[in-house]
Amino acid sequence: MTFIYPVDSNNAHPAPLSPEYKSSIKRAPSKPLIPMRHTLSELTGPVYGHETVRAGDSDLTVQHKGEPLGERIIVHGHVLDEDGRGVPNTLVEIWQANACGRYIHVRDQHPAPLDPNFTGAGRAQSDASGYYRFVTIKPGAYPWGNHHNAWRPAHIHFSVFGHSFISRLVTQMYFPGDPLFPFDPIFNAVADEKARARMISSFDLENTQPEWALCYRFDIVLRGRNATPMENN
Repeated sequence: MTFIYPVDSNNAHPAPLSPEYKSSIKRAPSKPLIPMRHTLSELTGPVYGHETVRAGDSDLTVQHKGEPLGERIIVHGHVLDEDGRGVPNTLVEIWQANACGRYIHVRDQHPAPLDPNFTGAGRAQSDASGYYRFVTIKPGAYPWGNHHNAWRPAHIHFSVFGHSFISRLVTQMYFPGDPLFPFDPIFNAVADEKARARMISSFDLENTQPEWALCYRFDIVLRGRNATPMENN
């Protein structure tokens, strides 16, 4: 792995201030950031949550008594470094809306039904080759109030944890061909068109399971010229 951080890869990530995305106006720093070196304790600190991953945590369709409603899908891929090598033992977490486009959260008052058999959260640990796999339900689009008639494209939130607590990265995975892409300020906060495309999964017919679930591939590249855009960079 390259030990010099490739600064140019920062261009793949959205700018902290994206005026079309209204909440970023309040969140974006108003003064230049001050770089601070990490101490040894931060770099070697405990890894969060890896030891508590259970076998069923990666299948969001078997976490309750009944099956959730909606289109069952497989989402899989690799966590990769800038040289295309798999990153093993990465904690991968996802959270998402249900098939009707609603989260189980007190602040989500979208008038769409909740599904008692779908919590919308899962976790997995990448294997020795960096591979991860989830079974879930394809999420629905939902209104979000950013502007008139604002709807978020269907997406799944991804969080990846590395070898220390501070090494968490967050991104979103979208589905190919979504008609809402041109109208979504969050998706378009990533200025580079090629970088935006790296947030869109690819339909994977080869790994689709006949009569059971469609499959989508989503590789997460942590840094470098092909880095996946991250929300917290």
